[in-house]
Amino acid sequence: MTIHTVEIPEDSEVFGETSGAFARFGYSAAVRAHGLLFIAGTIGRRADGTIADTIEEQTEIAIRRIEEVLRLENLDLSALVDVTSYHVDIHQHLPGFLEAKQRLIKGPFPTWSLIGVSGLASPGLLVEIRATAAYPDASR
Repeated sequence: MTIHTVEIPEDSEVFGETSGAFARFGYSAAVRAHGLLFIAGTIGRRADGTIADTIEEQTEIAIRRIEEVLRLENLDLSALVDVTSYHVDIHQHLPGFLEAKQRLIKGPFPTWSLIGVSGLASPGLLVEIRATAAYPDASR
């Protein structure tokens, strides 16, 4: 089995100075195996390291980070097949999350599970999104 890890370039405009978190916490941004791309949880942290204030902006940043990982693998958001999002105060923030999600994610839609949690890795984070994408050529 061939496994390939996706590396985020240090000069990434989308990830910025936050790209160091992968090495610091010992995980990959994404891993390609068996024709699928497994993308680690992404959050609403801006490229300068600050956390966005609103659920709408955090959702957009997290999805844009997923989009950037997909771009590095010559894919786009339409390659997503399964997504899970974790939400702090899910009932309060769900409307704003859905507004941002509906603006950015177009059909055909992936499966998507929404899970309420009591907190995420840093205070102020409201959403974390992890995803799986499929390559058009499953032999990759």
